[in-house]
Amino acid sequence: RENARFRAQRRARRTKMAAIKALNPKAEVARAAQALAVNISAARGLQDVLKSNLGPKGTMKMLVSGAGDIKLTKDGNVLLHEMQIQHPTASLIARVATAQDDITGDGTTSTVLIIGELLKQADLYISEGLHPRLAVEGFELAKTKALEVLEQVKVQQDVNREVLINVARTSLRTKVHEELADHLTECIVDAVLAIREEGKPLDLHMVEIMEMQHKTDSDTQLVRGLVMDHGGRHPDMPKRVEDAYIFTCNVSMEYEKTEVNSGFFYKSAQEREKLVLAERKYVLERVQKVIDLKKKVCEGNKKGFVVVNQKGIDPFSLDMLAKEGIMALRRAKRRNMERLQLACGGMAMNDVNELTPDCLGEAGLVYEHVLGEQKFTFVEDCKNPRSVTLLVKGPNKHTLNQIKDAIHDGLRAVKNAIEDGCVVPGAGAFEVACHSVLTEHAKTVKGRARLGVQAFAEALLVIPKVLAQNSGQDPQDTMVKLQQEYAEAGMPVGFDISTGEAINAGDAGIWDNYCVKKQILNSCTVIASNLLLVDEIMRAGMSSLKKGS
Repeated sequence: RENARFRAQRRARRTKMAAIKALNPKAEVARAAQALAVNISAARGLQDVLKSNLGPKGTMKMLVSGAGDIKLTKDGNVLLHEMQIQHPTASLIARVATAQDDITGDGTTSTVLIIGELLKQADLYISEGLHPRLAVEGFELAKTKALEVLEQVKVQQDVNREVLINVARTSLRTKVHEELADHLTECIVDAVLAIREEGKPLDLHMVEIMEMQHKTDSDTQLVRGLVMDHGGRHPDMPKRVEDAYIFTCNVSMEYEKTEVNSGFFYKSAQEREKLVLAERKYVLERVQKVIDLKKKVCEGNKKGFVVVNQKGIDPFSLDMLAKEGIMALRRAKRRNMERLQLACGGMAMNDVNELTPDCLGEAGLVYEHVLGEQKFTFVEDCKNPRSVTLLVKGPNKHTLNQIKDAIHDGLRAVKNAIEDGCVVPGAGAFEVACHSVLTEHAKTVKGRARLGVQAFAEALLVIPKVLAQNSGQDPQDTMVKLQQEYAEAGMPVGFDISTGEAINAGDAGIWDNYCVKKQILNSCTVIASNLLLVDEIMRAGMSSLKKGS
């Protein structure tokens, strides 16, 4: 009877498979070991591409678009966004890594390396008969323990300027060359500290990033005020105003056509002039009110007056303002209006009927800078700016893009350090410490899940190994030194990329973000576990059905 039941089950299974084949005879199917091999080869392929980019001594990648545009970068996030990845598993890993960047702003290359290494180490045991489910259980135990180690290793510190500079420098040196990284570090930390307000969340949008294709990358600077990418629209307006009042408004100062179609009939030229004046009367009154305010606040002193309007200002109105020595900018971006209020003080006015001196901001210097066809307006020397501008300079487009990407990561690194209130020793120190603790922890785990814990511990060492490899040192020799030093010192030790020796990462000022490490441990474990548990891959979309019809 049992044999009959077994035969019936086999027949049912065959019928079921036949049904699947009948549904889509063109479906491509990879099963069990083959499916695992496909996933592991994809992860390792992506790992090999990004491996050489890790750390300050990592190499560059040149991306060339279809139009021939060149992009030089070693930022993992930029690479994964710009590369055309065909393989579905590799594409999944790339999306996880870019999500890591969206959440924490850093750690994309490390995420790809650790996912690839987790699958590689697990494959060594799975090929010897370990079931993937047991490996995944080991991964989960190891992740929990690794997060405990992270809590022990993290260093609670008062977030002062020196700590933030160390955190930003550690992040930036992995993105751009050392000299530029050190220059940008100071600018970025000062920018974040300028906009920081106690008890309020940091809004990094209040740091404007403006680019000028001009001079060299080391001329990038922090402007404690605002730089706008447009200038005055009248030749007679002053190009430089010192000790200026800033009037920000969202008021139309141009003649607008009526919404209702209407016609005017006149008999003489004088009547026509009267009609034109009547049409312009409302606009001229608005402009006159602004001029009256200028006269009121600037009378008897040498102060200047600058109008920044979100809406338009027509030529007649510009002419009136120019005659009064007022510098006027029209059609400013809405974001710049917010920034102007934070940088200079004052209020943005939506109406000119109740203008008072209280609505005006102040700046020590406002001047126009012309670069080729472009005009830039600098608003500088603000008393207590809560919005600042990072002015990125460089000789060509790809240098500007590279610096902008680095600045974004640097800003996020500083923000993370402020919000976490703690930092983690860098240079591979956490990974070496975690490996040592997990190796001991594996001995206490019962059953074959301990192999998964061991695989996780070995996978973490990919970070210091690749750091050593990229800096021209021997990975095995480095690992032996680091583990020996950690065993003797009993505290996290990192890898010195210059000498190849073990160093105290904290003393060297190499700090990583706590939230980045935490996110890497969580996301890598989840994705590696899911990929290990895949035992069948089907390419069976609707499109392949349509082709067959």
